[in-house]
Amino acid sequence: AATGQCAAPVIFTTPTATDNCSTPSVSGSHNSGTSFPVGTTTVTYTATDGSGNTDSCSFTVTVNDNEDPVVSCSPFSVTLDAAGNASITAANIDGGSSDNCAITSLTASLTSFTCANVGSNTVTLTATDAAGNSNSCDATVTVVDNIPPSSVCQTVTLTLDATGNASLTAAQVDNGSSDACGIQSLVINKTSFDCTNVGSNSVLLTVTDNSGL
Repeated sequence: AATGQCAAPVIFTTPTATDNCSTPSVSGSHNSGTSFPVGTTTVTYTATDGSGNTDSCSFTVTVNDNEDPVVSCSPFSVTLDAAGNASITAANIDGGSSDNCAITSLTASLTSFTCANVGSNTVTLTATDAAGNSNSCDATVTVVDNIPPSSVCQTVTLTLDATGNASLTAAQVDNGSSDACGIQSLVINKTSFDCTNVGSNSVLLTVTDNSGL
């Protein structure tokens, strides 16, 4: 087939026929110069004499598609869920791929993402047509983690030492804070206590995950 076409004109010698009595008429299912689709087409010609006797012959015309699809990629952004997972389809990164006949499949080299993929990822999109011709391009898939960590606190009792001082760590206040993509830091706004703090004190625990949330 010609570039950009899913068919091609085919020129062939029209079959002829002879008869013992008269010159038969010849008719065919296709004419020379007709546009044939990609694939194999059977062409049949029939000869008929003046008495109505007939005879037929057939041959095949094969048109090949050697043209690769025109593949186009588009960037895509996907957000992780609370479990730290996300997925895409090949259609998400397709930027309008096309083929002179038809694309039969679009595949992406990577469709499932986790916390390990936060940021930019290169994903290859491959388009394949019915003749098995294929072409590929690379798309940038940005994985985003926008779910903040779950912070859990607990009450802590401190005992002042002989000098009237005590210290507190974030780990003591933490009661199982969590994040699907991991916790980067635990910070409290007050770590040192003295006699002026005897009694209840409010301490703020700040939990930051690996995405800075």
